[in-house]
Amino acid sequence: MPNETSDLGPLLETMSDLARGVAETPGVETTLAGVTAACLELVPGTSDAAILIVNGPENYGSMAPTSERARNLDGLQHKYHQGPCWDAATSDLAVRSDDLEKETRWPAFAPAAVALGAHSMLSFRLFTHDDRMAALNLFSDTAGAFTDESDTVGGMLATHAAIALISNDRHLQFRSALASRDIIGQAKGMIMERFDVDAVRAFELLSRLSSDSNTRLADVAEQIVSKGSARRSS
Repeated sequence: MPNETSDLGPLLETMSDLARGVAETPGVETTLAGVTAACLELVPGTSDAAILIVNGPENYGSMAPTSERARNLDGLQHKYHQGPCWDAATSDLAVRSDDLEKETRWPAFAPAAVALGAHSMLSFRLFTHDDRMAALNLFSDTAGAFTDESDTVGGMLATHAAIALISNDRHLQFRSALASRDIIGQAKGMIMERFDVDAVRAFELLSRLSSDSNTRLADVAEQIVSKGSARRSS
């Protein structure tokens, strides 16, 4: 009887490396590139892989593609708003097409994908904490390439990709919050010095300016700091 632990060795090692990457790598691109590369190695049937992220009608990107073809296939899905990736990102958790040449669900995308040499596809939704849509896309040169094992292993790798995206978003939000707090503090200090008021009164003035101008508090603070710095240097 085969040793199941031994058979799973490459998968477990790769998953461990990816988890370590999420914790240690400052750039999300490196982690996502690790995920798509692992798909080629570990997901049966995969010829190309990429991660499509859509943030609005015209704002999209193909991240960590393993080939130019993968990038172009992502672009086609966004162009036509069709394909396994589009369905996975907007409605279904996972979508598979075993033969794009016979596919009827995506009348515009499927023929275009076949023209690029893709004959089967497997896509997984990547959950994010914002309004973006994202999916891990696996492409194959042959029809019927993906199996139940492909579904299972691909789903595990998709989870790592989603964690990396969420972790990166929260890191950027934290840095943005710190920067906003710093600029607001500087603006408060300038108001306190200019009008001889305490910190509470300075913040009240900032808040009133923000409310009256319908402008974010941090943006008002940045304008005050910018003008104050320019005045001092002139």
